[in-house]
Amino acid sequence: MARSPGVVRPDLEQVFRTSYPRVVAVAARVLGSRDEAEDVAQEVFLTFGRSDVPAGEALPWLSVAAAHTALNHIRTGKRRAGREEAAHPRDATEPDVADAVVAREERRRVRAALARLPRRQAVALVLRHSGLNYAEVAAALGLSPGSVGTTVRRAESALREELNRHASSE
Repeated sequence: MARSPGVVRPDLEQVFRTSYPRVVAVAARVLGSRDEAEDVAQEVFLTFGRSDVPAGEALPWLSVAAAHTALNHIRTGKRRAGREEAAHPRDATEPDVADAVVAREERRRVRAALARLPRRQAVALVLRHSGLNYAEVAAALGLSPGSVGTTVRRAESALREELNRHASSE
């Protein structure tokens, strides 16, 4: 599903204008950062601009692509953060605001656990919690609308298990 190199689809601007807020919202839900989400949206729209995805399927395709790309950013960011921490260890005497640190750490743990889930479960969970209804999640993932609830519940259960597994190993 790719166009010739250098050829951009003529409907890109219209799809961008109507879909950008949703794409950023999905990525921000995964990443917790609007700035990073906007970077993900840029990547997703660049890929979409070179694709042959029908305009009528753009929003579901873009939503899934945003979730996948954001999850990939978590995975690569985790490796990068480890390298940066090894290169520049944090001074233990730095003052911290405990609540902010705890909240940030909890969000990091949830995002890391989300990145360890099977991709389909993680994407279903992200899309549903990004505001898509069951029919939209079903269309985006090629599921029957009746199976979305089960998929999301299983994903939530797997996420809890993943969080518990890593909490006990820390």
